[in-house]
Amino acid sequence: MDFRSKRAAGIIAQVALLLCSSYGTTGEEVCDSALVSNLPPSSFRSSSQLSSSHAPGFAKLNRRDGAGGWSPLASDGYQWLEVDLGERTRITAVATQGRYGSSDWLTSYLLMFSDTGHNWRQYRQEDSIGSFPGNSNADSVVQYKLQQPAIARFLRLIPLDWNPSGRIGLRLETYGCPYTSDVVSLDGGGSSLVFRLSPGPRRTSREVVSLKFKTLRNSGTLLHAEGDGGLGLSLELERGKLLLLLRQGTSSSEPRRLASLGSLLDDQHWHRLAVERRGAHLNLTVDKHTERVQIPAEFSGWDIEQLSVGAVQAVVSERNFHGCLENLQYNGLNLIEVAKNKDHRVAVVGNVTFSCGESVSVAVTFPGPRSFLRLPGAAASSSSSGGVSVGFQFRTWNKAGLLLTFGLPQEGGVVWLHLSEARLRLQIHKAGRALLELSAGSALDDGQWHSVELNSRRGRLTVAVDKEEGGVAHAGHSVAAGSQLFFGGCPAEEDGQDCQNPFSLFQGCMRLLSVENQPVDLIMVQQRLLGNYSHLQIDMCGIIDRCSPSRCEHGGRCSQSWTVFHCNCSESGYSGATCHSSVYEQSCEAYKHNGNTSGHFYIDVDGSGPIRPQLVYCNMTEENTWMVIQHNNTELTRVRPAPGVDQHLVHFDYSTEEEQLLAVISQSEHCEQELSYHCRKSRLLNTPEGSPFSWWLGGPGPGRVQTYWGGAQPGSQQCVCGLQGDCVDPQHYCNCDADRMEWTEDSGLLTHEESLPVRSLVLGDIQRPESEAAYRVGPLSCYGDKNFWNAAFFDKETSYLHFPTFHGELSADVSFLFKTTAPSGVFLENLGIKDFIRIELSSSTQVVFSFDVGNGPLEVRVESSVPLNDNRWHRVRAERNVKEASLRLDALPVAAQEAPADGHLHLQLNSQLFIGGTASRQKGFRGCIRSLQLNGVTLDLEERAKITPGVRPGCPGHCSSYGSLCRNQGRCVEGASGFHCDCSLSAYTGVFCHTEVSASFPPGTSVSYTFKEPYELSRNSSALPSSIYSDMTLRGENVSLSFRTGQSPALLLYVSSYYRESLALLINKHDMLEVRYKLDGSRDAEVLRSRVKSLADGQLHTVSISRLTDSVSLQIDQRPREDFNLTSDGEFNAVKSLVLGRVHESDDLDPELSRLASLGFTGCLSVVHFNSISPLKAALLHPHTSPVVVTGPLVRSNCGSSASADPYAAENTHHLSDQSGSVGSGQPLVNAIRTDSALIGGVIAVVIFVIVTGLAITGRFLYRRKETYRNQEVKGVKQEDSQDFPFNNQTDSQNVSTGNPKEYFI
Repeated sequence: MDFRSKRAAGIIAQVALLLCSSYGTTGEEVCDSALVSNLPPSSFRSSSQLSSSHAPGFAKLNRRDGAGGWSPLASDGYQWLEVDLGERTRITAVATQGRYGSSDWLTSYLLMFSDTGHNWRQYRQEDSIGSFPGNSNADSVVQYKLQQPAIARFLRLIPLDWNPSGRIGLRLETYGCPYTSDVVSLDGGGSSLVFRLSPGPRRTSREVVSLKFKTLRNSGTLLHAEGDGGLGLSLELERGKLLLLLRQGTSSSEPRRLASLGSLLDDQHWHRLAVERRGAHLNLTVDKHTERVQIPAEFSGWDIEQLSVGAVQAVVSERNFHGCLENLQYNGLNLIEVAKNKDHRVAVVGNVTFSCGESVSVAVTFPGPRSFLRLPGAAASSSSSGGVSVGFQFRTWNKAGLLLTFGLPQEGGVVWLHLSEARLRLQIHKAGRALLELSAGSALDDGQWHSVELNSRRGRLTVAVDKEEGGVAHAGHSVAAGSQLFFGGCPAEEDGQDCQNPFSLFQGCMRLLSVENQPVDLIMVQQRLLGNYSHLQIDMCGIIDRCSPSRCEHGGRCSQSWTVFHCNCSESGYSGATCHSSVYEQSCEAYKHNGNTSGHFYIDVDGSGPIRPQLVYCNMTEENTWMVIQHNNTELTRVRPAPGVDQHLVHFDYSTEEEQLLAVISQSEHCEQELSYHCRKSRLLNTPEGSPFSWWLGGPGPGRVQTYWGGAQPGSQQCVCGLQGDCVDPQHYCNCDADRMEWTEDSGLLTHEESLPVRSLVLGDIQRPESEAAYRVGPLSCYGDKNFWNAAFFDKETSYLHFPTFHGELSADVSFLFKTTAPSGVFLENLGIKDFIRIELSSSTQVVFSFDVGNGPLEVRVESSVPLNDNRWHRVRAERNVKEASLRLDALPVAAQEAPADGHLHLQLNSQLFIGGTASRQKGFRGCIRSLQLNGVTLDLEERAKITPGVRPGCPGHCSSYGSLCRNQGRCVEGASGFHCDCSLSAYTGVFCHTEVSASFPPGTSVSYTFKEPYELSRNSSALPSSIYSDMTLRGENVSLSFRTGQSPALLLYVSSYYRESLALLINKHDMLEVRYKLDGSRDAEVLRSRVKSLADGQLHTVSISRLTDSVSLQIDQRPREDFNLTSDGEFNAVKSLVLGRVHESDDLDPELSRLASLGFTGCLSVVHFNSISPLKAALLHPHTSPVVVTGPLVRSNCGSSASADPYAAENTHHLSDQSGSVGSGQPLVNAIRTDSALIGGVIAVVIFVIVTGLAITGRFLYRRKETYRNQEVKGVKQEDSQDFPFNNQTDSQNVSTGNPKEYFI
């Protein structure tokens, strides 16, 4: 490179550097010029000055003029320093410094901004924090960059705290740049700007209208965009909120509200408004808050023809806007500048001025609790006339508070004007007795300005609210005010003022105060030239709408007072201070491990995330826990040919929303859905090479076309028989494609999650006259929760997993389960520059949730009464939001800490998220962490553990925590993910061995259980007969059962032996229980008779018998135990069989017992247990594989045990397919599509007749005696399907969606 080239390159580099120094990295102009240093002394004002050398004009950064800065006359909370920047300026930063060479500096302060020197607005960080940090000495400079630039002409700094060893002392500087704008003022009388867009095609993908506005009126039209046919969109102020309205022309019809945003927009401060149209959506922005709005369908081809600003043309003027607009732009076109240039595109209507003239309205804020304002009362002449006149306006969020009080010198009483239950009440008391009470107005706590007028003249007292619109109250009473009027509250008692306040203090704003029809100059009050006050903020209204935008999540309803907001979470499905955390579990698996059984449950698949809860059926009757999601037609439905119809199309609408469906499928281990097609002369898929006759759509959204059938592989264009090679015609891959006249079917399960759920079905070969078909699409069923069992084991204190930074700025919730044997360790930690969040086991009995969002560290602790390092699962749930932090451990009470008032809100983290350890690799956790979720998102601990040394995926050993859920001698069995209860040794069944096994015994019914036949014992053995029975010799037994009957006498249970020994349990003719032991075949039975009476009363009774050799104990229900002793040797030899009900082989019985055995038992038996044998359970549930013989009808029933009181205890087994793939000539009984109603009606009538007849015959037997026994919830045992029909009509008992299927014929 030659010298000239190098020189040119250097010049270019210098120019580039100069340009970069003038503009920011984003291309915006740098806005950080010093604004105060060159101002003249006249631009500075203050509340007071210590001396002329401490004047406000010396308060310039790094200057030593005068006394080195500003100091007021008194160092108290009523001082301020004001700077006039000369014009509206963009302010980006503020810097402070103490007074030079002194011990005077501020440690904290407030910032106020204004355009006019009145109506100040406090600058808040994060919309919450009002104070700024100050200095720690007199010389160092503390600069604070404003998060959002302020645009103002005037700046006011109010000291809050200062060096306790000095005075208030200040030097300051502000930084920013000039601000230019175009302004227009509209008078509310119909003045407006009308922008007419040029005709012709101009549609763009994006349209933007933006502006700033300020107003004192709480109602008025800001913008109205009108298009074809008078269809238009309006942006209007209504009660200080901005509404987006859809208008149908200019008729008187009520507009439709599309959105509402913002609040308190009538505060005479500038507010930014932007409307962006993108396709079918509008982005509506007010100040910093944006809402996305769906455009109604009628706007799909809509174009703006005219844009009216400030009024809707030809609509009543009361809706017109009165105030100022700034920088009004449409797609970058400055409409105010166009109007100023008298361009014909923008028409000026009415009284429009291109400046912003503002009326001065001085307000005063009562922040409480020591706030009050004292003003002089009426003049002497007015007082002598016996009257008073006081007026003012107020706004507040509080329902109660004192507005005004004054004494009655002539009567010696007092007048109170106050709010109570958001109504205005006037009370006059004298000597503790109420002389008069009046009330007016309602809902006065709505944050709007309300006017109050109190007048007493010529014996008549009047209180009016909102110019009588809000109510007026009259009384025939006259009052005369004393020398002092107190507004908002009373001075402290030690001040000796004659003021009493039995009510709450007022918190809110007041303005336009008048006494005797003379306005009160609040600026004179501020200067201590009129009246007196304490803890007021004069010349500003500090009201804040804490519900706009609402911090309540998930539809929680926000309400507020002056200082706090509250979220009503009822009916939202969420809980907590901001309705953040879901009250529902995330899966059926989680409900099961809480001890629930089958039933309908609300599932919140993403916890605190945006997806709403959904109602599903949880089937917990199997080892796997199934989640069943219904759609609008799970029945077998017939399709018949119709003239001119080539295809039959059916859509399936699910009981849950799209995002819920996809989330369930994604987090489940396995999902499936039955797809069946029954056919006669109706082909299904043709061949893999040909076009399919039928297909279905499945997967996300509307679904993708799928050409395979249930049980086959995606894309195969086959059915399950083609995959297995057993189709009825080997040349085809589906049974139905054989096109035969016999009924056949193709059925199977769809298991590929990418294709689920089935969205719609298209059936093609139905147009031929002889074609008949039926289809069934079952419910979507899923089991397994990947998130619930996702776990990692940390075997060292130095081991940890790391994940990306956790983002939970305003709301953060963390939940997980842990088990450990270590006494302490950190579960989770994420750090920021100053902020952090941490959850740890601080000791063997304490969990601590700590964090810092800028207000200093805050801790929430939960103490357990039992050790937490017991190697059992414990659940931790921590939440932090803008109102509070809470921590929940297992089922212990929630611990909570309120967030500091007006503190930092945003949690700002930037490091990696550490799980099981810390960044310093100290205090790490040793043990298991499972199901870790942050704001509803599960962290995949197992995947990360696979690649991390010192951490292992998964964590076995669940029975130590969940084994107690297995009841009634059920045994907990460990699984890779979870556990199940083995009920084989229990008389109960069900997921937790909790469901009673009961049966109704009609007369003559018998259940006989055979223990071991002699030939089984003697097979391959030459032992003597005595040794054959030795294995069944009992020296004791435990017998238990429940019964309900009205029969006496009755035989409940009989156990026989090969040695003529026996055990009998019976109810004698006196309705008392007897136990008869015959343990010696040569002697008579020993009778043990209970003292409990009236056991044949039709009520449920429970009996427990325990024998050990010759000692027998007997207990009935909760009665005291009865003990007996036998005289025999105590051995029950060679037990043969156990019989419930009638005993058919009674040769070995004595005559009395033989007569009783022939009667048997009529009633209900439940949970029969003989040692480890459950004969009734074997007869009902395993009749073909157990040594049991049932004689007579045995009907499964519910005896009414306490277990059935659980509403979720009624378990209904879900069968996805009860049909085989057999071929036959029978027709299906299906839910025909309104074509065979007569036939179906006839079939139903016949079925009902048969059922009623059967019930009558059964009832004849059940009630042949006059006992009070009642049988509840009788259900027949499963009958074999009729061979005349290859399949049956199936209806899911858990179908929660009742809508009709959508059928379309193409």
